[in-house]
Amino acid sequence: MTGYPITVAGESLVDVVHDERTREVPGGSPANVALGLARLGTPVEFATWLGDDARGHRIADHLRASGVQVVDDAFGATRTSSAVVRLAPDGQPTYEFDIEWDLPDLPRTPRWLHVGSISAFLEPGAGKVSELARRTAADGGTVSFDPNIRPALLGGPADGRRTFERLAAVADVVKLSDEDAGWLYPGLGADAVLDRLLEIGVEFAALTTGAAGSIVTTATERVTVPGQRVDVVDTVGAGDSYMATLIWQLRTRGAAVGPISRDGLRELGRVSTRAAAITVARRGADLPSRDDLFPAVPEIR
Repeated sequence: MTGYPITVAGESLVDVVHDERTREVPGGSPANVALGLARLGTPVEFATWLGDDARGHRIADHLRASGVQVVDDAFGATRTSSAVVRLAPDGQPTYEFDIEWDLPDLPRTPRWLHVGSISAFLEPGAGKVSELARRTAADGGTVSFDPNIRPALLGGPADGRRTFERLAAVADVVKLSDEDAGWLYPGLGADAVLDRLLEIGVEFAALTTGAAGSIVTTATERVTVPGQRVDVVDTVGAGDSYMATLIWQLRTRGAAVGPISRDGLRELGRVSTRAAAITVARRGADLPSRDDLFPAVPEIR
C-alpha cells in the first residue's frame, strides 16, 4: 500500500447476530469502510473507540489482519460497543444498540477524512468528529461522509437533519441510502435530495437504491447506475462496500475530487455497485478485495 492514508473516524462494535445460531462478528459502518479500503490496497488509519476487553481486541485484530492501522489511543472506552442484529427472511437487518462513543486524539490533520454513522450523531464524540471535519476542510483536505442513519439513536428527523447538514456542508463527498434520504427528507424524491446536497456545498453525491442501483451526481453531471443481479445472503455491509470502493476510486484521482465526466461518474457508480453486490452475496460484512473486484483472467495455453 502506498501514498497518504485515508483517516476513518468512527465507531467499531460487535454485531451479535441472530440467524440460524447466535454469533458475534466485528462490525460498525466506519469500521467496515476502513476494512474495505484496506482490502482494496489503500493505507488506512482508524480512529475508533474500543474497550480494553476481549471484544475490543478481537475487533482490532480483525481490522489489522486486513492492513488497517488502529490508532494508539483507541482503547479508551469502558466497554466495547455492541449491536444485536436480527436478519429478516430477505436478509435485511434490524439493530438494537449499546454504544459508547468518543473520538481519540489524532496527531495531525488528515489529508482525507471519512466519517459517518453513529459517530457523527452521538456525543461526546460527534462534536469532535464535526470539528475534525471542519479542520480537515480548512486545511485543504478532502472529507467524505455517509450518515448511515440509525433512527433508534436519534431524536427525530428535524434534529438529525440539522446535524447531518452541518457536517455535509463541509464534506466533499456524501453517500446516503434511499432509507437515509427518506428519513432525513420525508416526502422528497431522490433528485430533490441530491439537489439539496449540492446546494449546501457537496461536490460529489451518491444515493444508493438497493437492488435498483444508485444515482451519482456532481453539479454538472448526473447518472443512474443499474444494480447487479445477485443471490442475496444478507445485506450487512453493502452500503459500506459501496462507500469504501467509491473513496478508493476517487482517491486515485488525487487529493481533491475535481471535475468528473459523465462516463467517469458512471464508472465510479458501476464499480461501487459491483463491490456491494459481492458483499450481499456473502455472509456478514465481508468486503471485497481488489482481486475480487477485478479477477485475473486465466492465461490460455
